[in-house]
Amino acid sequence: MIVFDKFLIDGEWVAPDGRGHFDVHNAATEEVMGRVPNGSPVDVDRAVVAARRAFDSWALTAPAVRAEVLRQIADGIRKRRDELVEVIIGELGAPRPMTEQFMVDFPANTLQFYADLLATYPFEERIGNSLVVKEPAGVVAAITPWNYPLHQIVAKLGPALAAGCTVVLKPSEVVPLSCFMLAEIVNATALPKGVFNFLSGAGPVVGEAMATHPGVDMVSFTGSTAAGRRVAELAAKSVKKVSLELGGKSASVILDDADFEKAVRASLNHAFINSGQTCASWTRMLVPRARQQEAIGFALDEMRRGNAVGDPREGKARLGPLVSAQQRARVRAYIQSGIDEGARLLTGGTEPPVGLEKGYYVRPTLFADVKSGMKIAQEEIFGPVCTILPYDGEEDAIRIANDTIYGLGGAVWSRDVSHALRVARRIRTAQLDINGAPFNPHAPFGGVKQSGNGRELGKYGLDEYLEPKALQIP
Repeated sequence: MIVFDKFLIDGEWVAPDGRGHFDVHNAATEEVMGRVPNGSPVDVDRAVVAARRAFDSWALTAPAVRAEVLRQIADGIRKRRDELVEVIIGELGAPRPMTEQFMVDFPANTLQFYADLLATYPFEERIGNSLVVKEPAGVVAAITPWNYPLHQIVAKLGPALAAGCTVVLKPSEVVPLSCFMLAEIVNATALPKGVFNFLSGAGPVVGEAMATHPGVDMVSFTGSTAAGRRVAELAAKSVKKVSLELGGKSASVILDDADFEKAVRASLNHAFINSGQTCASWTRMLVPRARQQEAIGFALDEMRRGNAVGDPREGKARLGPLVSAQQRARVRAYIQSGIDEGARLLTGGTEPPVGLEKGYYVRPTLFADVKSGMKIAQEEIFGPVCTILPYDGEEDAIRIANDTIYGLGGAVWSRDVSHALRVARRIRTAQLDINGAPFNPHAPFGGVKQSGNGRELGKYGLDEYLEPKALQIP
C-alpha cells in the first residue's frame, strides 16, 4: 500500500485543503494498491501563488543552471528506475518490457535531451534592426493523462523548465503514484522553491481551477478531446496561451504496391501498443477491397503469434490489462457497438480473456468490413481494438483516412517511397510514418483538427513555452 497524503507546494510537502482521497487500483488484480489526496481550488491558488512568486528569478536563471537541474531529475529517475517500473506495472498494467523502455527510460532521456539542447538553443536572433528575444511564457498549468504517466509529465515539465517557466502540475488521479514519486525526485534537486508545484485532484474541480486562475499564463493539457474543448473554453476567458494534445483515430493506409504482409502485421501491432491506450495508435487499417481477405489472414496470424494477453508483472505477454474498470467497460461497449452496427467480428469480443476474469482485461479484438461511418471507425476507443476498412482506389483511401474529426498520427505503406510521400502529404494529420519508420523523439508531436494544437518534444516543444519579443534598435 503506497500512500501519499500531501502536495508539493513552494518546495514543501504540505497538507491539502481538499478533503477525501482517490484509491489507486492494481490493474491486474483490481486490489487497492495506493491512495492520493483530493485537492481543491484553494490548493490550486496556493500553488499558483508560489509559482508566480518564483517566476521572475527562475526566468532570469542562466540556461546552464536550468540544464543542470534537468540532468539531476533525469539522474533521479534512473536511480529509482526499478521502483518506478514496479509501481507503473501495478497502477497502469503495462507489461514489464514496455514499462522499462517507454514509461521510465524514455522520460529520463527526454529530460537529458532538453538539458543538452540548452547549450545550443538560440534564445535571441537579429532580424534587421530588431533583436528578437524568446522569453518564458510564464506560469504554466500542466494537466496530464494516465496512459504514459511519466512521459506525459516530462514532455511538459522538461521544456517548460528549460524555457524558464514555473509550473503547477496535476497528473491523472487514475495513475498518480509514479507521478508523486517523480515529484519527490524533482524536489530533491537544486530547483528553487516554487518553480515546480504538484497536486492531485479531479479534472472538473482542480483542473478547471488551474485553467481559470488569473495567475496562470499558459495551460498545457493532454487528454481527451472533450476535456480539451473544456480547457480551451475556460482558458479563453482570460486569453491564456493553450497547448492541447488530444485524441486520435489514426489510419494506416496500406497501398496496393506495399509490402503487404509487413504492413498488415506492423499496423496491427501498432494498434495494440499499450493495450491500445495510445492516442496515436493506428486503429484503422485501410486496405484495398480486393485484398481485404489477404489482410485478414496476416492479421489473424499476427494476433496468434505475438499479441497474447497476460499478467504484466511476468513480462511475457505483449498486452496487459486496461487501466481501470471504467476503461474496461468503455472498450467492451465499443466492441458491442461494432457488432451491433454490422462490422464482421474476426476475433476477440466482449467476454474476458480465458483465465483472466480477475483484472481489467479485454480481449484483443479485430473487425473487418468496417464502414467509415461506424462508431468504431469514428470515435477513439482507447483499447485493443483494430478495425479493417476496405477502400476502392487511392482517392477513396485518402478520403477515408481524412474522414474523422481527428488528425494526430497515421502511416502510409508503399514499396515506392515517393508514392507514399505523395499520399502522406494529402492526409490531414500532424505526423505520419512511412513504411514503418521508427518514432523520432526529436521531431514535433501534436495534432491538427480536433486532435489539438501546439507541439511537444524536440526543439519544437521548447518553442511552445517561449514567447518572442522584438526589440527595435536604431
